[in-house]
Amino acid sequence: MAKTQRLDIVTPEKVVFSEEIDFVVAPGADGELGILPEHAPLVTALKVGTLRVQQGGKFFKVAVSGGFMEVKNSRIVVLADTAERADQIDVERAKAAKQRAEQRLNSKGSEIDVHRAEIALHKAINRIKAAE
Repeated sequence: MAKTQRLDIVTPEKVVFSEEIDFVVAPGADGELGILPEHAPLVTALKVGTLRVQQGGKFFKVAVSGGFMEVKNSRIVVLADTAERADQIDVERAKAAKQRAEQRLNSKGSEIDVHRAEIALHKAINRIKAAE
């Protein structure tokens, strides 16, 4: 039987996922990281992106919006600001959020927080891509 590792994806609101998996690719702050069972211990920041998880020969995606990942003793803990399985993403809601962020960025008002609007746009695009 193939070796597996535990993956726990946790947000401030809930445990999104907590099961044995085969492999995960995570959006590390310095690039993507592939984690197999018995990986060397590691702690890294995560950027907005998509976790790609292989479990039992099948793949699924989880959209994350930053956080941290710890790998130790064939256990992976992802502490994410937000996390949403691709099959649970409301694509229409994500598209609406993308449109709102684009409208904010295109407006010329001084009350617009450009950095915040850019982050919102990036998160919305990530959710849409993860759901595809």
